Amino acid sequence: MAVSDRITRWRYRYVPDHLLGEILTKRWVDNAIPLLILLAVALVFGSLIPDFFGPASISSLMRQWGEFALIVLALMIVMVAGGIDLSVGSTFALGNIVALALLNVAEWPVAAVIVGTLACGAAVGLVNGLLVGYLRLRAFLTTLVTLIIVRAVVDMLLLKYSVAIAAAFVDSDFWYYLGEGYVLGLPFSVVVAAIVAIVAHLVLTRSRAGWHVLATGGSRRSAHNVGISVRRVICATYVVSGTLSALAGLLFASRLGGAGADTGVGLEIAALTAAVLGGNSLGGGRGSAAKAIMGSIIVMIMVNGLVRLGITRGGSSLLLGIILLAAVAIDVRWLKNRHKLLSKVYVSPTYAELPPAPATEGESPYALNDRLRPVEAIGLNRIDGPEDVILDEDDNIYAGNRTGDIVRFHAPDYSRQEVFAHVGGRPLGMAFARDGSLLCCIGGMGLYRITRDRKIEKLTDETNRSWFSVIDDSRLRLADDLDIAPDGRVFFSEATIRYEMHEWPVDCLESRGNGRIICFNPSTGVTRTVLKNLLFPNGICMTLDGQSFLFAETWACRVSRYWFDGPKQRQVETVIADLPGYPDNINRASDGSYWLALVGMRTPALDLALKMPGFRKRMARRIAPDEWMYPNINTGCVLRFDETGRIIETLWDLGGENHPMITSMREHKGYLYIGGILNNRVGRLKLAGVDAGWTGQRSYWGRA
Repeated sequence: MAVSDRITRWRYRYVPDHLLGEILTKRWVDNAIPLLILLAVALVFGSLIPDFFGPASISSLMRQWGEFALIVLALMIVMVAGGIDLSVGSTFALGNIVALALLNVAEWPVAAVIVGTLACGAAVGLVNGLLVGYLRLRAFLTTLVTLIIVRAVVDMLLLKYSVAIAAAFVDSDFWYYLGEGYVLGLPFSVVVAAIVAIVAHLVLTRSRAGWHVLATGGSRRSAHNVGISVRRVICATYVVSGTLSALAGLLFASRLGGAGADTGVGLEIAALTAAVLGGNSLGGGRGSAAKAIMGSIIVMIMVNGLVRLGITRGGSSLLLGIILLAAVAIDVRWLKNRHKLLSKVYVSPTYAELPPAPATEGESPYALNDRLRPVEAIGLNRIDGPEDVILDEDDNIYAGNRTGDIVRFHAPDYSRQEVFAHVGGRPLGMAFARDGSLLCCIGGMGLYRITRDRKIEKLTDETNRSWFSVIDDSRLRLADDLDIAPDGRVFFSEATIRYEMHEWPVDCLESRGNGRIICFNPSTGVTRTVLKNLLFPNGICMTLDGQSFLFAETWACRVSRYWFDGPKQRQVETVIADLPGYPDNINRASDGSYWLALVGMRTPALDLALKMPGFRKRMARRIAPDEWMYPNINTGCVLRFDETGRIIETLWDLGGENHPMITSMREHKGYLYIGGILNNRVGRLKLAGVDAGWTGQRSYWGRA
């Protein structure tokens, strides 16, 4: 290897370029920026103001924050549903004056005061919800008008009851506890805000109602089309917003015991700044309680810090306005450009060097021929994409298709077919278990079993997560082939943990080693990863010793052997290192050797490009995906080899007339049955000189 190639290989091996793309896909990335802002704000004001985070200062700040956080949470809930509520400040003031009037003038008991105050806030929210949700008025203008009207009501109530409120004396420990009490050392308002935040988080992330809110905010038309009552959802968010705003006003009234004309003035701007600064999108569909909490803390620290620095109220409002403008700009630009940025950095090729391709002419064991020309077509134009084929003891053929069915062709002439099972996802590799049930890898779903009476059962759709993986690799993305050990353990391959099934060619462009082999133990129900960092593992076959299996790595153009039992346990040995094409499924042959499908042939151009990760990265960024350099998958080939890696025979479909993309083959009673994920038929080829009574099930389980 040249020095330049060695340097390139080291650079792409030890510099994890793909981590940036993986990080950008995480939902918590939206929280990273607010968290950094929070840390920066705390650092700045903590250094500028002596004892800013002292115990007394923190105690006072937390009590104010509890009330403010409720307002921000109220606004967040409306924003997540795609709306906005500018009346939260006025509703806060209404809750304050109503609570004081009911307590001091009407002399209601505290419990009734709480209910009455919350009911007033809910009524304001209901008006907003009916106007915006059911009458479809503009949320911005509607809540702006509500702000004005509610503020006018507050002013009238102040004129009528302010003197009586000021002259009254409340003799209730419970009332004072609401504003001044502690729970486990925390102010009562902070505990209330924390409880509301937790409930909001659980509802938005773990409930049907929360999913409806997020779906409505993401796309109201789509939400309506799937049966969500969009109007009711919008109305409900405004009712919740009004209730929480009134609750904040109630706590404020209990803490200060007075009301004024400036109560809640400008609070909607501060709350909106906090909500947006925390990462809640003005466009709806994206937000969380955690974002609201972070935003409220940031704004509360800033406002109190500016006051203690002697900044006038006008200066403070000006700064909040500038911050709000900047936060809105960042939100809009980030939302618009995040996927563009992700598309540029997610595909992250690495250095990959294949051994020289063997010759396919002359005396080479891979010499070209036309031995697949006589293949007869079964189910021509009646099946779409049979990636794998398998036969039962009654000679019936089973094959998956693109529409999520496993189709059964009935022997002996295979003219009659039926849907054996509708599994929903894309059926890939299959194997019969000892009890006659059919096990199947389903792309995007995991490992499933279809019993003899056609009952579909999920065996596993996840495995153990890697300790240091940024990707949540516990979920199975592309389980593609399997085989069953003598003790019943199921070993299956997952081609890639980064891409979905329709994106499999992109994994070749990366050639990073995103695949793995997983073991499912039916006796314990435990699923564990046994091999990682494989180059698109796509074919597994148990060897005759019962202690190891062969597996193919498509993009590495090699076949290897893994011992799961015996003296060589956990060892990997390369069997064929330099295939002329990309290997796929492996299955047993009647003479103790193994059949191997080549899904496509290597080309010098792609082999060279694999050693040029920078070239492939520029290609992925600058041109359309349908113009990328992909593997050649237009020439079908089947090999037969022994456990030493010796090629016994090669069967080509020169020109790709019968099976241009061969992904699987099964020997059964003197015939070779052939499948292909892009084919519209199952092929059958008569084999000469083989055991005409041999079947795969008999080889595995010994039944006659």
